Amino acid sequence: MKKYYWGFALALIVSLLGASAASAHVTVQPAQAVQGAYEKFTVRVPSESKDSATVKVEVKFQTDSVSISRFEPKPGWSYEIVKDADGKATGVIWTAEGEGIGPTEFVEFYMQGKVADTATAITWKAYQTYADGSVVEWVGADGSDYPASVTKVAPKPAGAATDSHGHTTAPAGEGEGKPAAAAPAGGSQTPLYLSIAALVLGALSLVISLARGRASR
Repeated sequence: MKKYYWGFALALIVSLLGASAASAHVTVQPAQAVQGAYEKFTVRVPSESKDSATVKVEVKFQTDSVSISRFEPKPGWSYEIVKDADGKATGVIWTAEGEGIGPTEFVEFYMQGKVADTATAITWKAYQTYADGSVVEWVGADGSDYPASVTKVAPKPAGAATDSHGHTTAPAGEGEGKPAAAAPAGGSQTPLYLSIAALVLGALSLVISLARGRASR
């Protein structure tokens, strides 16, 4: 039985640590947008390699779901816009001009664009290149080892229009006297890490208590 308890705890800890590692991938925020809206998208890139820095990041756009047109300059990085034969942006490549993103660091890149009026989701395929030449392709389905980031798109409210600044406005009379809805969370991983740490400590405490109980019999 003692081996069973230790085996159970070890399996639990490994699964929790695996969940933590899986969450540390290239993501694009916000996690949810609205059809027809102009958005500022944040590409968050953590460096996962313990021995090599991230020196290049490429993100490909799902052009039938979003049109990206603006990019914020990032100190220490240059960027190249990838375009198709019609001159439409289909992706962007950020390249480090210095050492890149170290093993314990992350960097955020910013871009702006318009969500398509018929979009239901935006899939962002990302390619992370390390200084040693290895490339991690974040292009898989949700739940895979290397998932692509996905922004879910909600339908535009009935009768809503888009103003000159690209903001989606509600029909006249709607929303008056009502508090503004809270913005979606920014995607901080801190609560997840704290929860994982608490579960790991709890599992260890359970195993130690069981082991002591058996030893005292």
